[in-house]
Amino acid sequence: MPNQKLYNMKTRTILFFITIILFASRAMMGQATSAVTDVISSAISERNYTTTPVSDQQLETILRCGIKAPSAVNAQPWKFTVIKDEAAMKEIVKDVVAGNVLIVVSGQEPQKEGAGTPDFDCGLAAENMFIAAHGLGLGARIYGSPARNINYNKEAYQIPEGYSAIVVLRVGNVAKGVDAVSSASPRKDYNEVVNFMK
Repeated sequence: MPNQKLYNMKTRTILFFITIILFASRAMMGQATSAVTDVISSAISERNYTTTPVSDQQLETILRCGIKAPSAVNAQPWKFTVIKDEAAMKEIVKDVVAGNVLIVVSGQEPQKEGAGTPDFDCGLAAENMFIAAHGLGLGARIYGSPARNINYNKEAYQIPEGYSAIVVLRVGNVAKGVDAVSSASPRKDYNEVVNFMK
């Protein structure tokens, strides 16, 4: 009988600590939401990168975040082509440096006029990866024009058949202490772009 009481007391103690851990993790999840908005609010499209390489783990996390992007009817009409070779990257983005990574986001070519929204969906995937890169403490920049050039030579860049490059995401490490306020182009004022219907 004394052993049963001791067992019950240990069980209650363990359950108490599990409950505390669950409540603490829920509270931390609430903080993670504000961390996301902090990343979005402070992210800039960096231009100057160091040669410190993006790790394979960081790259995989970024790509997985791209895969999780929303898309019309969940079609997920994208393919991601990862380019690490410096010479190949320089053909796309002239000022790229060793250690950077380019991710070409390609959209499925519609089978018929007006089918789906691959360009828009690919933009969402690129934005997911842009935010993920900044969340990992990296820099990122989205390019539109280089994607058009890639489409003139899809085979060389290994763009899958039936897809066209939509945007290119550059990811890399940036020098610590870069002043985001003076480095970023100014944004339009909130009242200039937001209109509430009355």
